[in-house]
Amino acid sequence: MKTDTLAMPSLQLTADQIEQYHQQGYLVIESLLPAKTCDVLKSHMGNLLQNFDPTTVRSVFTTNEQVRHTDQYFMDSADKVSFFFEEEAFDAQGELRQSLELSINKVGHGLHSQDALFKAFSLDAVWSGVLQQLGMAQPAAVQSMYIFKQPSIGGEVNCHQDSTFLFTQPMSVIGLWFAIEEATLENGCLWGIPGGHKIGLLKRFERCAPDAIETKMVTIKEHQWDNSELVALPVPKGSLVILNGEFPHLSYANRSSQSRHAYAIHAVDQACHYPQENWLQLSNQQHLVPFAAPTNI
Repeated sequence: MKTDTLAMPSLQLTADQIEQYHQQGYLVIESLLPAKTCDVLKSHMGNLLQNFDPTTVRSVFTTNEQVRHTDQYFMDSADKVSFFFEEEAFDAQGELRQSLELSINKVGHGLHSQDALFKAFSLDAVWSGVLQQLGMAQPAAVQSMYIFKQPSIGGEVNCHQDSTFLFTQPMSVIGLWFAIEEATLENGCLWGIPGGHKIGLLKRFERCAPDAIETKMVTIKEHQWDNSELVALPVPKGSLVILNGEFPHLSYANRSSQSRHAYAIHAVDQACHYPQENWLQLSNQQHLVPFAAPTNI
């Protein structure tokens, strides 16, 4: 698919928006992307699914730490377009309960580097401009994923901080979360705790050793999030939600009849140290992909 089919916005943040991001840990910009851009990304993902053979691999994605496990397919996904199933996708006999396109949890984690269309969208100069306006010196994409939040079986994502999984020294992770479809209370919109990023990072998800498949969750600080402080973040199609890496957020299971497609890019500052203990590593260690330089800020 030609990358010139994407219509990209321009975005200059206001002083108030920048202040809100730093004070609250997140920023919502509604209806930023043209509907056509969302539709092009969704349609292209549909084409990628058509070329995926589900009999070759059955890696299930879960955020439940009691049953969390990693496999080689997951650990090798940093520079690949890999497909992960919903926990409830299969029946007791191991067969899909519904069609493939309604069974995938997410596709990741190298869409921004391995697929021409998603690369053109992900690394566009408009996003590096936004990241620099928020204080990032040398923005680079480290991870990307297309999230389906399937009707009826879209799994819950527990309250977490993105920097748990993508740690840098000093802290620098920023998430760009795009609503490819409308995100509502019914179909599993994001929820977060405003100001919760000021508590600091609670946990780190690490490899037990460089190149190891075994992982561990390391507790840095003891703290229990207060669910009464959660604020819902329903947004229209095309909206951008910017998340500080230490901002606690979640999404509930989708039991509705409507999917909630989203695309997320996680960026880090190349000026910061990216440890080998992080689970996401490329085989050649070139895990950071610079964004196109902004023409003006």
